Amino acid sequence: MGGESAIRTAPRSGGAGKGPVGSKAGQRLSGLAVALGLVLFLGGFAWGAVVYLPYTVPTSSMSPTINVGDRVLAQRVDGSDIRRGDVVVFKDKTWVTGTSVVKRVVAVGGDTVSCCTKGKLTVNGKQIDEPYLAEGSLAEITDFPAVKVPKGRLFLLGDERQGSLDSTAHLTDAAGGTVAVGAVTARVDAVAWPMNGMLERPTGFEALGALSQPGPLRTNVALVIAGAVLVLGGAAYGPVAKRVGRSRTGTESAGAR
Repeated sequence: MGGESAIRTAPRSGGAGKGPVGSKAGQRLSGLAVALGLVLFLGGFAWGAVVYLPYTVPTSSMSPTINVGDRVLAQRVDGSDIRRGDVVVFKDKTWVTGTSVVKRVVAVGGDTVSCCTKGKLTVNGKQIDEPYLAEGSLAEITDFPAVKVPKGRLFLLGDERQGSLDSTAHLTDAAGGTVAVGAVTARVDAVAWPMNGMLERPTGFEALGALSQPGPLRTNVALVIAGAVLVLGGAAYGPVAKRVGRSRTGTESAGAR
């Protein structure tokens, strides 16, 4: 019996140390999982790099939606895709030189914007609910006269109305505080750090027209996570199969004795 046990167990032990671990089908599937996982993982990152721009907000003018020092992800968009309520990144040398600015679009070309009616911002005669403002804060600290926004331009405000140098601070400029749609480089989709997630589309502007739709950020994140899971799962097959093989060998050896 002892000799027979030695003959049965020795080849198994030796084979496990020298050759691939696990079944051939398992090895193929684990390899495919790793390859597919890498494609999804790297593809998700590459797609995100093409679609999104990272930007650090240097001031508190968008508080409490975006605080000073927050890192945001802004989707590259054409200015013509901008809708009321969007938080955008733009450059306008009449506002500031050499850096980008982050503000919220409250009116687009053709709109008439004013403040305030019963404490609320008014666009085209409609009072706008702005839940993104700090609780108890006013739509504007000082009222401003009605502004007719020219075609192809935008009127922008900060969510922290008291300290924001926005369109209301540039009403005496030649453009009447408005910014050209072509100055917009991106639309903020999410606060990446701290991880506050996607920005909500403000429904207060829905009565004036369609809101913009979120970009593919959720899909990008899902691809990266799925890829990581497949890579880790495929790479774990070998060690797991090896451990299971050792366990079975030990059980058979003990049974043979």
